[in-house]
Amino acid sequence: MAYTSFNWLIENQLLLSSLLLSFILLERFCLKLLKPDFVYKLVCLIPLSMVLANLPSAMKPFENNSIGYYLIKPNIDFVNDFGFTWLNIYLLVTTLLLTTAFVIHLRFAKSLRLIPVSRSQQQHIEISGDIFTSPSINSPMVVGIFKSTLVLPSAYEKQFSVSTLALIIEHESIHMRRKDNLANAVFLMSTIFVWFNPLAWLAYASFRRLQELSCDQKVLQNKTLEQQVLYSKALIDCAASALNRMMAYSHYGDKKMILQRLTNIKRGGKGSGLAKGGLLLAAGLMLSSLVIAQPTAIDKSIAKDVRPIERVPPVYPAHAVEQRLTGVVTLKYDITTAGIPTNISVVSAKPERIFNREAKKALAQWKYSPSAQGHQDVLVQLEFALD
Repeated sequence: MAYTSFNWLIENQLLLSSLLLSFILLERFCLKLLKPDFVYKLVCLIPLSMVLANLPSAMKPFENNSIGYYLIKPNIDFVNDFGFTWLNIYLLVTTLLLTTAFVIHLRFAKSLRLIPVSRSQQQHIEISGDIFTSPSINSPMVVGIFKSTLVLPSAYEKQFSVSTLALIIEHESIHMRRKDNLANAVFLMSTIFVWFNPLAWLAYASFRRLQELSCDQKVLQNKTLEQQVLYSKALIDCAASALNRMMAYSHYGDKKMILQRLTNIKRGGKGSGLAKGGLLLAAGLMLSSLVIAQPTAIDKSIAKDVRPIERVPPVYPAHAVEQRLTGVVTLKYDITTAGIPTNISVVSAKPERIFNREAKKALAQWKYSPSAQGHQDVLVQLEFALD
């Protein structure tokens, strides 16, 4: 199970990297046209695209009659000098990172030394739920994953005026309503599971920046110039040393992030409707392409989109591994009413006669769902690859 999941993770890295890179570039260069809140919401396209790309054939909303493609790799454990397989290395590093993130959150929670704010002290704070203060922080933040809690600096009454505090509380209320800490935890966990992909870490940092920029946009969208100035000054006051990047809690950020937020506040505007529409159209086309299988160059009149319910992978011939040979075998066959492949023949093979025997032997063991009439002239292409 672990080996299969690891293979699936590796095989989907090209698609995932493309999605993450697009998200990073939008955050870095397109906020003036698209605005932070719009780009922040686009992160939902990443998991949606991954799900659509991996839907079983029977669940895909669009039918196609293309050939079935399967990638075959030799069943060899590549072992490094220390005697660990790549899978073991992956599991070890993933476990260490997950443990580290858990310990960091526990230590941070203990260091807060929370003090409840009495109801009488909350008269200028319009927010539901309990409020706490902490001597360990110098800027407001929301803590907790499933149940969020507002935590203020111990000297918040001296640090902020009533008007400024109201704007800050509005900012934190948005975090709490959107369950941003839960979103951060999910994104962080997902990033840890693909820790070997640097784009995942860059995308997580972009996500966190967009989260704060999005809140700023929502807070200031109907505010006066004076309120925008008060809010900007509060950001400067709240600039903190960078918190650990493996924290899932929302925070105002370091000085570099504060500068980015101030720049975005100064920029203002609503973004370009044309740019947003064009991007949504491109995203829609991309999602549509993910739920349609690849077209085949072989005569479609004999191609059927039939997927096995039980598939036995061919054995990669030992002599082919030794000679570093790769190839492709296309097979044509019928499926009986009981779901058993029969009349298996080779349509094409490159190179010839290297992989044919193992391909036919494996295909004969496949099983399909029983049907009233069976299927004829079904095509499948098996690609034997070492990398």
